[in-house]
Amino acid sequence: MLESYVTPILMSYVNRYIKNLKPSDLQLSLWGGDVVLSKLELKLDVLEQELKLPFTFLSGHIHELRIHVPWTKLGSEPVVITINTMECILKLKDGIQDDHESCGSNSTNRSSTENAKSSVKPRRIHQAAPTDPDLPPGYVQSLIRRVVNNVNIVINNLILKYVEDDIVLSVNITSAECYTVGELWDRAFMDISATDLVLRKVINFSDCTVCLDKRNASGKIEFYQDPLLYKCSFRTRLHFTYDNLNSKMPSIIKIHTLVESLKLSITDQQLPMFIRIMQLGIALYYGEIGSFKDGEIEDPICHSKDMLGNIAGAEDEARIDMQYAAQYKGQDSYLQQVDEQPQGWVSWAWSFVPAIVSYDDSEEDYLGSDSASTMHQQKAQTLKDPIVSVGFYCTKATVTFKITEMQAESSYYSPQKVKSKEVLCWEQEGTTIEALMMGEPFFDCQIGFVGCRAMCLKAIMGVKDFEENMSRSESEACFFICGDNLSAKGLTYLTNSLFDYRSPENNGTRADFILDEAHHKETYTEIAGMQRFGAFYMDYLYTVENTSGKGSANQQDLSSGKNEDLGTVQEKSTKSLVIGPLDFRLNSSAVHRILKMIVCAFEHEYEPYSRLKPEIKDENAVVLKPEEVTSLEEYIPTRHTSVTLLKCTCTIFMAEFNLLDRLLPVILGEKNSSSFMNISNFQSLRPLPSIQILVDKINLEHSVPMYAEQLVHVVSSLTQPSDNLLHYCYVHCYLKIFGCQAGLTSLDCSGSYCLSVPIIPSFSTALYGKLLKLPTCWTKRSHIVTTEGIFELPNLTIQATRAQTLLLQAIYQSWSHIGNVSSLTVNEGLMNEVFQTIGVKSKNPLPTLEGSIQNLELKYCSTSLVKCASGTMGSIKICAKAPGDNGREKLVPLLQGPSDTKDLHGTKWLNESRKPESLLAPDFIAFTIQVPQYMNYCHNSGDQVHSLNTYLLIARSFLFASS
Repeated sequence: MLESYVTPILMSYVNRYIKNLKPSDLQLSLWGGDVVLSKLELKLDVLEQELKLPFTFLSGHIHELRIHVPWTKLGSEPVVITINTMECILKLKDGIQDDHESCGSNSTNRSSTENAKSSVKPRRIHQAAPTDPDLPPGYVQSLIRRVVNNVNIVINNLILKYVEDDIVLSVNITSAECYTVGELWDRAFMDISATDLVLRKVINFSDCTVCLDKRNASGKIEFYQDPLLYKCSFRTRLHFTYDNLNSKMPSIIKIHTLVESLKLSITDQQLPMFIRIMQLGIALYYGEIGSFKDGEIEDPICHSKDMLGNIAGAEDEARIDMQYAAQYKGQDSYLQQVDEQPQGWVSWAWSFVPAIVSYDDSEEDYLGSDSASTMHQQKAQTLKDPIVSVGFYCTKATVTFKITEMQAESSYYSPQKVKSKEVLCWEQEGTTIEALMMGEPFFDCQIGFVGCRAMCLKAIMGVKDFEENMSRSESEACFFICGDNLSAKGLTYLTNSLFDYRSPENNGTRADFILDEAHHKETYTEIAGMQRFGAFYMDYLYTVENTSGKGSANQQDLSSGKNEDLGTVQEKSTKSLVIGPLDFRLNSSAVHRILKMIVCAFEHEYEPYSRLKPEIKDENAVVLKPEEVTSLEEYIPTRHTSVTLLKCTCTIFMAEFNLLDRLLPVILGEKNSSSFMNISNFQSLRPLPSIQILVDKINLEHSVPMYAEQLVHVVSSLTQPSDNLLHYCYVHCYLKIFGCQAGLTSLDCSGSYCLSVPIIPSFSTALYGKLLKLPTCWTKRSHIVTTEGIFELPNLTIQATRAQTLLLQAIYQSWSHIGNVSSLTVNEGLMNEVFQTIGVKSKNPLPTLEGSIQNLELKYCSTSLVKCASGTMGSIKICAKAPGDNGREKLVPLLQGPSDTKDLHGTKWLNESRKPESLLAPDFIAFTIQVPQYMNYCHNSGDQVHSLNTYLLIARSFLFASS
């Protein structure tokens, strides 16, 4: 009967994760159609084993479990599994952090017998399926597939808690439901058919609340903070495409989540704990902490650590893995085909995907020998990596920072309450996070958003700058704007997602994915990214290519570790970030709010998860053969990052109030922030002068070897490494600035700016630097450059009148002055002299002082023995512009070089503008300075002359062109 086939499958899952179940009672209840189980304890060791997380469960229980099986309509109605109130508490595993938790500690003291069982695969209930002539094996397999594909899972009141030190992070989801849908994403009873090899599912989460609270030494929470996230609902669409009806695994998987409104709230007391949680995630990502004991070795397949490409910031290659050294030593090649389940977050996340659409390997026991053999024959097909597309989309996200204040009740014995006040708000529209992967050889991640802005809210630190009675405009409150408005941009952030009605999946066609590096770079350019988003776009691409011509890297058995396999696997990691036109306004309100949040972030006593390892020279480094060195030079994997800023505007206003003397010492660790005192009410200044800096484009490129530690150890062991190998042992950085200019402007009472007065005309500049990785490995080679930098400035001009100079000085003093800022007043006459009325021309131009330099080039270089700096300046000119006859400006030169001085004695020389005779004229100045790196050994030398030569400060040449 059908019960004989379906019941063992359902029983195996329930008995696998729940303690103290009697199979006979469970089976009897299932045959009745409904099962109700109360007060269930989860098998924590099984959960830890299968999840493979660096956390341990302190407790886990289910209040009620209901299973409804419609036996009479099993082919048309879904099996419904309902969980009412499920709660789990987690913490870091023992050995990673000291166990000083106050709740649930008894549940962690498991017996050695249970720990031994956790290392063994859980034993499943085996029950042979009876032979029934009316139910052929093909029909049974099809029916079970329909049942599994349409199982509805409902979880009511899901509670997850994580405890560490004084941190309590809790997630409460009121309702979560997973069910199968049709083509229009409506609830339906569907199955995979030969004409439509597609399965669709929807997961809805209702009222998700995330709380982050602080507990005292006894483990109790004295007062509760505002929730980080309060009653947020989101929905997830899953789309699975199969190659044929007998495919156990889908060939294409799309999992996309949409959130209409995401409102985050972080208080000053939650900020350190929030940063701590973020650091935990980063430490786990890099493997700086883990569950590996002494003597254990991590899985060699750990290149998944490179798959997200360290989007958050700087990279520490010393802790990524030892894969590169394995290639050099000829022990292992890049990818090994192993029978064990791969480790890492990618494999862990992927392990849950098949469970949603397919059944466990143990189901072969219930399908009979024929179907089991069929499934075994299909095992080769499952080795092919599926295409996985994961996406997160948010229509509007808001992050609000709050300052908390303790308030006592009217009664003396009443407990204190916490009142929070909003001070900063970040709004972001049209957010997209997409990841596309196909096994290990290809991974791409794209992040972007349409627009964002940041604004000041309410008062802070006693300054009532944004109180209701101040009636300041919204434009003044907003200090950061980037990108476009979502209403003007449209729904471009949802392009090709499962929530886009124009996507191939929503139009009955199969989607095409770009899995080739060259085609990817041609399609997803910076221009295309900015056209889709407008504010921010990031594309991270990681590929692995096998150049041996025998197939992809994941399909080859490269575990032989032969020397001729070196260099056949090429890894590439590129990150491109583009930031659209942005306007950043640094006024006193914004600066002090930002610094206050930084101060709050430092107010913690958490120990770091990991410390930097000392640089140790490997004395047992293997010397490579000549053919291995040649193979190594052919290709060295690197990480390349490119950051581009377009049309950046930064406005620095005159400070209306100054609290830097109270905030900066706290950031520098000099005193406690509890000594803050309230100051007088805020008094706005109008018109408000400011310095405005505009940049057309900023480009930053960063290149670093992917496995720096192993590469440096190998190259430093060579007798004469080539220039190419030495080049890859450095971190290279290029900075280019185009069209940078600065001027003075002012903000009036209506919130509008006056016409900018130029101070620095447009100029461009470039900076290059490189830094040697692991310099301790090169101590015996004094000629190896450790640091090098080059700065180039084709031309720079600065011009200002006396009034403009006084205004610049007033703006500077408003930020640097300690005390009452109101004493630094700017009178109306000074403002009128700097900012002339539009449409009114002055009778005579004001006297202006102008200075310019051309062809400036500075170089810096250091080795283990000496530091050297050199530079050249093509020309310099300082002159005064004064009103002359007939409305013409008269130039009064103060300094100019190089210059032809042969007519210096004549009056004609003073009335002419002197320029170099040609571009080939000698530089105005050139210098070279050398300083020894370590001077102590000079004092120990008895040779006075040698000491003087060592301390010598050389001015190589000062070249002045003269007649």
